[in-house]
Amino acid sequence: MTADIDWEALRRTAINAAQSAYCPYSRLQVGAAALVRGADGQLRVITGCNVENASYGLGACAEVTMAGQLHLSGGGALVAVACRSGAGELLMPCGRCRQVIYEFGGPSLLVDTPEGPRDMTWVLPAAFGPEFLPT
Repeated sequence: MTADIDWEALRRTAINAAQSAYCPYSRLQVGAAALVRGADGQLRVITGCNVENASYGLGACAEVTMAGQLHLSGGGALVAVACRSGAGELLMPCGRCRQVIYEFGGPSLLVDTPEGPRDMTWVLPAAFGPEFLPT
């Protein structure tokens, strides 16, 4: 599936999303862009940006705001994710965000990494997800 993904376009979209970041404290603009497969099988792209807060721990990472956009725009499953700074540098999701995106993409979700696109089993090995919860 990775051959079907326009990674350059996804990266550019993440950079554009970073331009909307609210980051007066760290001054690090972060943008995330994801390819999503909706319940109807259609693909679309969603984005998120970081939103900081004077009480540092209350800030929201770009991947978290992107997860909100996933549900605001109709839900579905994350297929591929790219995270970039406003200057275009590749940024890896933090541990919290790896867990958040795993929740909505599972082990086959592809993430842009310094080694190229890798699935979540590489990005978050031995992940804990909804499949481990009793039903």
